[in-house]
Amino acid sequence: MRRNTQAAVEDEAQIDLTPMLDVVFIMLIFFIVTASFIKEAGIEVNRPEASTSQPKENVNILVAINATNEIWMDKRRIDVRAVRANIERLHAENPKGAVVIQADNKSNTETVAAVLDAAREAGVFDVSLATDDK
Repeated sequence: MRRNTQAAVEDEAQIDLTPMLDVVFIMLIFFIVTASFIKEAGIEVNRPEASTSQPKENVNILVAINATNEIWMDKRRIDVRAVRANIERLHAENPKGAVVIQADNKSNTETVAAVLDAAREAGVFDVSLATDDK
């Protein structure tokens, strides 16, 4: 008789961790869903300097143009004709995002203008040019 009573007391003394694990998993899912992931263009460029530069928020579409006028988005080189489609795809993922063009000092204005036109044709009018502070 005493043995059955002792077993019953041991069963009652165990802690149920299921509710705590549920809360931890819900918090994990919340942080994953609300996190904003930084997307990089894929290359490093020498940006021009400007004394009036300001930080830009809600930047989700980065377009880099290197010194040889190659266009990079999402860590891959793309053709100038595919810029609009790529911007449309990235803009569909986050409609409040802005486009930032990271053009090298030695890149052509023609290439920058083509990327700017492609962004506007894709329906994104919040387009900025990345610069360094003077």
